[in-house]
Amino acid sequence: MSSPPVARHKTALTRVALSRPLATAAADGLLAVGESIFDYGCGKGDDIRHLRALGYDIDGWDPTHRPRAERRPAHVVNLGYVINVIESPGERAETLHSAWNLTEGVLVVSARMTWDARDLVGRPMGDGLVTRTGSFQKFYEQSELARWIEEKLGAQPHAAAPGIFYVFRDDAAAQRFLASRVYTYRPRVTIDPQLQYEANQLVLEPLFAFMRHHARAPRPSELPADALQTIHEAIGSLGQARRLIRQVTEDSYWDEVTAHRRAELLNYVALSRFGRRPRFSQLDESLGRDIRTLFGTYAEACVQADRLLLACGDQAMLYVNARSSKVGKQTPSALYVYRSAMAEIPPVLQVYEGCARVLAGTVDQANMIKLSVTQPQVSYLTYPDFDRDPHPTLRSAITVNLRKLTVEWRDYSRSENPPLLHRKEEFLGGDDPRRPLYERLTRSEMRAGLYENPERIGTLNGWQATLAAAGVALRGHRLVRG
Repeated sequence: MSSPPVARHKTALTRVALSRPLATAAADGLLAVGESIFDYGCGKGDDIRHLRALGYDIDGWDPTHRPRAERRPAHVVNLGYVINVIESPGERAETLHSAWNLTEGVLVVSARMTWDARDLVGRPMGDGLVTRTGSFQKFYEQSELARWIEEKLGAQPHAAAPGIFYVFRDDAAAQRFLASRVYTYRPRVTIDPQLQYEANQLVLEPLFAFMRHHARAPRPSELPADALQTIHEAIGSLGQARRLIRQVTEDSYWDEVTAHRRAELLNYVALSRFGRRPRFSQLDESLGRDIRTLFGTYAEACVQADRLLLACGDQAMLYVNARSSKVGKQTPSALYVYRSAMAEIPPVLQVYEGCARVLAGTVDQANMIKLSVTQPQVSYLTYPDFDRDPHPTLRSAITVNLRKLTVEWRDYSRSENPPLLHRKEEFLGGDDPRRPLYERLTRSEMRAGLYENPERIGTLNGWQATLAAAGVALRGHRLVRG
């Protein structure tokens, strides 16, 4: 007796919000109003409706729900959770090729991960399983999905997030995306007020922003035409405007800006070694100018970046850099850093974390990063109540093992005794405005003797028992007598 046919149509979901692949592409700046989008295997078409309502030029095709729609080329093509519902490996590859053939700019490919199968009941079929509803699901490891895409298309996929990859048609566009992924930080600036500056502060802002981001003066073509014209009318010339900005700011501020931009560029160049490092001619013009200005030559930037990459494989170097970090909470085995402070850690550690992100992509809900100094792995931790809860509990963790090239997910949301955080200020950047509030709470808790037995307070139950034994309670970020 033959098996019943696979019910692919039953995998189509009704969505009240944008699907995760397209939401990720939007967050990464890959969806632009005026550029075409095509949803290949669009299901019931909810993404089409959502994006059209926002003014996007989007269409889609689905073999069940929109079979008569024209499959047309587009700048962005989304192949969202399609390949994992096709039971035939050959048809999977054909579908990937069909979507790629329509792609003019970037193809977004997504599939379900192996951890999605943990609570799923079904019967094995081929390299996947048939669920109770009669639909097929093939689950992927992150590295497996990347290898499969590259093997079938002969093009390098770039991890956007766990289970989501981008494949670019244009090398320069791929490099712009990769360069945008480095963590950025700029120190606070103090302005020495001058009448001419104060009178023209809004006029100077586009120039100031460019100098702050790139750590160099722009060429006229790198500023919007209207901003350039306004500067000429109000100040006289671009050079005069730049000198005015330098007059009201300290040289030490620009030294720090330069140091941070150099670190960002080294991070980007180091990570470009994964895959095919681009030639200088393949870089975005503005990015190339930054590198030449701050390093002299692209070759010199590559040499320095490769030294950082080599250091990431040395556990002793990682340990020394973690201990020298001015931000982050240090434990014997790791450095924990709040995401917004990642650009303030030593460059070697930024590249170390970047190596994990090359494999996993961005874990968008994670707000804490654990950099192990005893084994080659980076964990992305999600504490959704970090701001509101004085001692937030861990919701989930994604761990990237750089030796095994694995990405593993662990769910703590149903745990009765999840891990929780103390001394929140230690995770933050040096000038984070939340630090004083958190520091006051930590001092109160230390005076109450709550940290005398650290082995007891690392999980929710132990912490609650410690509070009860001390006769105290928490109201927001204040400690009160219970």
